[in-house]
Amino acid sequence: MRTYSVNIGGVARELPIVELAPGLSVALFNMLGDTEVTESAGKALADLMPSEVDVLVTPEVKALTLAHVVSRESGKPYVVVRKTQKPYMVNPVVREVLSITTGKPQTLVLDGMDVENLKGKKIAIIDDVVSTGGTLKSLSKIISEVGGEVVAVLTVFTEGDERDDVIALGHLPLFKVEN
Repeated sequence: MRTYSVNIGGVARELPIVELAPGLSVALFNMLGDTEVTESAGKALADLMPSEVDVLVTPEVKALTLAHVVSRESGKPYVVVRKTQKPYMVNPVVREVLSITTGKPQTLVLDGMDVENLKGKKIAIIDDVVSTGGTLKSLSKIISEVGGEVVAVLTVFTEGDERDDVIALGHLPLFKVEN
């Protein structure tokens, strides 16, 4: 299997290159279960976070452990935007997003109980990888709708096109196969 070498805050990893669609492959970054990478990335992102941030927001699942580390290191609380609506949620805010990783629509759900934690606050979105920006746009829209202000986006990697709207520790290229 082909791999792509990365260094995350001094921690080296070989990411497998996997095909997402015919002719398009990515270096798959999955830090779930990788404590060393999660700790290193979280500490590095906490150091890069603007001081004006009040609250962190992260999408459920893969970035959740990262947000926990950034929260612990920065002392800032975090809110998780879920991917499914739960029966216990009160007045949830629901949006749909198309993610490059899944290739199909996903739901993002902010529990209404968390709205007060974001209202009038300066927010940093924490994610593992920002590629097309679909999840980022949906999260930003939800945050804005409930009265929060996104002042920073922190991610381990950007992917594909270079982005100047994201604070990232590194960049992953897309691997295109020409026919």
